[in-house]
Amino acid sequence: MGPSPTTLSKLKLGKLRVVRRRLLQRYEHQPYISCLAGLYGCQWRRYQRTRATPGDCCCSKLECVSFALLIMTFCLTLVFLYFWSEAQNDYNDFDWFNFGNLGFWFPWSVVLLVIAAAFFSYVTLLLLLAVCLLSEGQKLYLHWGHKIGILVTLAFSIVATAVLSDLWSKEWTTLLLSFQVTAPYLHVGGVLLVTLLSWPIALHFFRINKKVGRTLIMGLYLAVLCALYLVPLGMYSPCLKKEGALGPAPALIGHRGAPMLAPENTLMSFEKAVEAGGEGLETDVTISYDGVPFLMHDRTLRRTTNVQKVFPNRTDAPAAMFTWGELETLNAGDWFLYHDPFGTAWSLGAEDRAQAQNQSVCTLRDFLELAAQRGKQVIFDLYRPPRGHPYRDTWITRTLEVIQNESSIHSHQVLWLPPDLRNLVQKMDPDLQQTSGSWGPVEELQQNHIVQLNLHYSSMSTEMISEYAAVNISTNLYVISQPWLYSLAWCSGAQSVTTNSPQLLNKLTRPLFLMTPDEYNLMWVLTDVVSFILILIIFIFHWWRERGLAFCSGSKPTLEHGTYSKFRTEMSDVWSVSSVNILGEPAGSPLATEPNLATVSEH
Repeated sequence: MGPSPTTLSKLKLGKLRVVRRRLLQRYEHQPYISCLAGLYGCQWRRYQRTRATPGDCCCSKLECVSFALLIMTFCLTLVFLYFWSEAQNDYNDFDWFNFGNLGFWFPWSVVLLVIAAAFFSYVTLLLLLAVCLLSEGQKLYLHWGHKIGILVTLAFSIVATAVLSDLWSKEWTTLLLSFQVTAPYLHVGGVLLVTLLSWPIALHFFRINKKVGRTLIMGLYLAVLCALYLVPLGMYSPCLKKEGALGPAPALIGHRGAPMLAPENTLMSFEKAVEAGGEGLETDVTISYDGVPFLMHDRTLRRTTNVQKVFPNRTDAPAAMFTWGELETLNAGDWFLYHDPFGTAWSLGAEDRAQAQNQSVCTLRDFLELAAQRGKQVIFDLYRPPRGHPYRDTWITRTLEVIQNESSIHSHQVLWLPPDLRNLVQKMDPDLQQTSGSWGPVEELQQNHIVQLNLHYSSMSTEMISEYAAVNISTNLYVISQPWLYSLAWCSGAQSVTTNSPQLLNKLTRPLFLMTPDEYNLMWVLTDVVSFILILIIFIFHWWRERGLAFCSGSKPTLEHGTYSKFRTEMSDVWSVSSVNILGEPAGSPLATEPNLATVSEH
């Protein structure tokens, strides 16, 4: 005789309850949690793992402090890593600054970046482990070795940030400029991160009994979430432009030529800049002891020549105190292959390497002749000779003599940058394009016949560039070598940029990160809406699961041996395996023992 309808109904109901309990059951993934606990706290044995008691804090006060310190270290290390990675445009200046102070060449900038990346990876891994443990309801225990590692990482971030802020304060301006192109994407990344964090936050929110704790967690989380959702309202980027509003790409001016492809301030370097698409050439001019203007950026010859080998007793002597005959004996190319300042020497072919190795100090006349033959504009800094130099008081007129009488360049090709005796220079050669190294009121610039500004890129401003362009004063920004920074200058309307990498920037056909306002608004709204829906689903799921677990167990979970007890799924009101055979089968038959499949075994 088969089971009655009432018995069948109870059987079906029992199976549904089994399924529901299985869905709600918290399963411990022993290998997974053991691995997390082992990596985070060096707790590799199973009995060392403990769950947090429902309603209690996830860890002790000491571990709370450690976790807070871990979060703070993560944030500071992230800021420093972002700061230093965005400063790549000025790595060469940083390395040569250290060369001048330490006396030897070493790529300190790259080493600092690698160390920062390693520390950031370390604290990020620890933070991920902590979040995963919290998501599994485990108590946190950070091993003392990791605590020391966090303190070392925190100390490194603070000291490195403080030192660089003191020596390179302008780099913070670079950081702010980078937000103008990366902010839309950083916003998406931030929203994604906060959305992922909603899982452990929702888990602990519904498990904490204290209203103060719940209010604190939810209040802080919602504040951060709302700030992220609304931050685009205060966001500005010149790369958000309507179709057709983008101006022409800035002209490229080779900074000391193409210093990534050849030794700086040599004829080879300027030829490489022209080949790479440079429309102008920039250099630095010093006057030798016997009156020959030549190209040299540093005050001494130590960095870019073999003066230490040829004149060992005059290594630190001013470059202007050497005669041209002495300067001709120096090699100005060997250092480039030996130090490889940009890490690009490997890309040179055998012919280029041989040519670079044999470069000599270049005169202003040869530089101007090259520009005249190629039809390029030139701009240069002119250094006044030191005291006791025969041309200390006539350095301006001597340079003008070379431009007007000793070369075939046209005066209108020369952007005259030296501010000294500007009125005299204007009278002597009115065709020179007067260029100012600092911005000022439009009326003052026009009175001084200024037609171009030569400004550091940190002073980049769309409004300023537009204001000067309206009165035919163009703006050149220096030194821009990174594509993102060039893209920002392009979107800001700069007419030209001085660069170390014309061969790289010339390949850009449009600015990076360029988008229309409508495209950005769509990305913003879509990101926020999808994030809100996911967070809502996660919170609803945890609320449903916590209520379901309490309902199915008939009471709140209790602790057994330091861990949550498993919620039993035996249904004694539906069947009894040991004493009652509902289906009328023998006690040892498969059907009689089938309910045991729903039983969750204890540890």
